[in-house]
Amino acid sequence: MLPATAAALGVLAALLAWPVPALLGRARWPRRDPLVALVCWQAIGLAGGLSIIGALLVHGLAPWGHSLPEAGWAVLTGDPSEGTVRGDHWVALTLAGVLAAELLGVLALSWVRTARTRGRHRALLELVVRPSAAAPDARLLEHPAPVAFCIPGARPLLVLSSGMVAELDDDQLAAVVAHERAHLAEHHHLYLLPFVAWEAALPVLPAAARAHAAVRALVEMRADDRALATLGGDEPRRTLARAIVAAAGAAGGGQVPSGALAVAGAAVRERVVRLLAPPSPLPAAARAAALLAAGLLLLVPTVLLLAPAL
Repeated sequence: MLPATAAALGVLAALLAWPVPALLGRARWPRRDPLVALVCWQAIGLAGGLSIIGALLVHGLAPWGHSLPEAGWAVLTGDPSEGTVRGDHWVALTLAGVLAAELLGVLALSWVRTARTRGRHRALLELVVRPSAAAPDARLLEHPAPVAFCIPGARPLLVLSSGMVAELDDDQLAAVVAHERAHLAEHHHLYLLPFVAWEAALPVLPAAARAHAAVRALVEMRADDRALATLGGDEPRRTLARAIVAAAGAAGGGQVPSGALAVAGAAVRERVVRLLAPPSPLPAAARAAALLAAGLLLLVPTVLLLAPAL
């Protein structure tokens, strides 16, 4: 039973390592519902990691039992193997341990490094910013370039530059603040963290970089949508688009601190086009199908790992 399970998990891991991310990255529907697309990307990342580690683990433990729980328990209790333990079994177990340690270790290291970087930037900014009249929760930074960003964390900080305040009118400034508030309210930095770690742990895998870029763009689109839902005025989409364009040059020049989320942080052209020519919303049936597919992606490797024990 375990060799067949390992083969099935290996096939699933291969699909999630390249073809599935490539198809989702090229698809047009994610821009119609960024939140659902973000859920799908998270499912791909989690299911992919579970599949590849599970395939190696199942193959390595095959001589000790007919199911993963049985074989794992036999190894932990020191029971002798039921079959011949070959070199490939030890190699698979070693690779599973190394890959699991690398993925979890890089994730933890990315979290610590990002938190430290944000804390350092926050501490420096708090020395020079002052309350902003544009919003009660915003801080004003004296800087000529039009810059707006937020630093997430336990003590979030929303920063507007004096150049941004001077460049934009009241409606545009309100759109920028709403965009940054959306990042903080929905904890978008947590959506990004697994893909930062995935790209760092597997830099040779093209899907890792593609997934990170796609999630960055979707996070910004989601913040745009959340901001639009709170804005007034006659043309909120055009207002937000103009604000993004105004900030794009400064953000592209490296004015935004590392680890911050900025209104012009990613996919500027695609977002502006999306705001000015909005796509039709994703139908309820398609939305449900995408969420169901994401759920199945997580369910399939779990079932493959545990079903033989039932």
